[in-house]
Amino acid sequence: MSAPDARAVPSDEVTLPRQRSVLPGAPAPAARPVAQPRPAVPSHPVTARRVLASEWVKFRSLRSTAWTLLSAVLLMIGIGWLAGWGSNDSWADLSPQEQATFSPVDITLAGFYLAQLAVSVLGVLLVTGEYATGMVRATFAAVPRRLPVLWAKAVLFAGVSFLSMLAAAAVSFAGGQQLLDEHGIGIHDAGVVRGIVGVAGYLAAVAVLAVALGFVLRSTAGGVATMCGLLLVAPTLGLLLPKSWQHLLPYLPSNAGAAVFSAHPSADSLGAVAGSVTLGLWLLAALLAAAWTLSRRDV
Repeated sequence: MSAPDARAVPSDEVTLPRQRSVLPGAPAPAARPVAQPRPAVPSHPVTARRVLASEWVKFRSLRSTAWTLLSAVLLMIGIGWLAGWGSNDSWADLSPQEQATFSPVDITLAGFYLAQLAVSVLGVLLVTGEYATGMVRATFAAVPRRLPVLWAKAVLFAGVSFLSMLAAAAVSFAGGQQLLDEHGIGIHDAGVVRGIVGVAGYLAAVAVLAVALGFVLRSTAGGVATMCGLLLVAPTLGLLLPKSWQHLLPYLPSNAGAAVFSAHPSADSLGAVAGSVTLGLWLLAALLAAAWTLSRRDV
């Protein structure tokens, strides 16, 4: 037999691959599960409605949001009721001129002075809180154009502030007039509806201004300090300026807003229409600055 013939293996002696023996009665080995293809995640285009809905989810998910907004409502109501009770209690101590110029509407809406501070803090925090935690990167990754985020935050917080402050102003007026007793007035008297709606509109404008400053400054401390200086400090310090400079004071945001809802504005204040236009110009300037900042600066 030749060498190739000697190496050849007969067909009846071919060895097959050894298989694992299964003992009688033992369970058969489980078959490997076949991997199922993952379903495709549906993608939706970025629209203003979806951006607004996402901002609403973020807004209502934070406990600090509800507490800060509640503090603004309580300040509005509590100070209004306290002012009504105090004015009625000290009515006999007022001079005849003070009694003649007394405004039941303005006195029961005096809580706006501190409520605007709470609204300002919340408006700034809605923006700077995302920058502090880094969530803003995820927000802008989902909305690469960025500007819809600005409009959504401003519209959402303005709407929430207007509705909550409108209810607070109505409750403050109703309770304050009861505490004023015979010196109070009714809802149908002149200037009442304008005062209630106007103070809610002014606080909504403060909310938009705070959101815009949050995008411009990106700092909670800087934004809150700027809002306090603009709304509370500047009108007071402006009275120390020379008389030739004090004609600029009515154009400050807080003074312009007071001209909109006040039933008895001061003699040197703007009219209701001029105050509304001035306040609108402040908001336009702040929103344009925020839009420019978002377009030019990185996260």
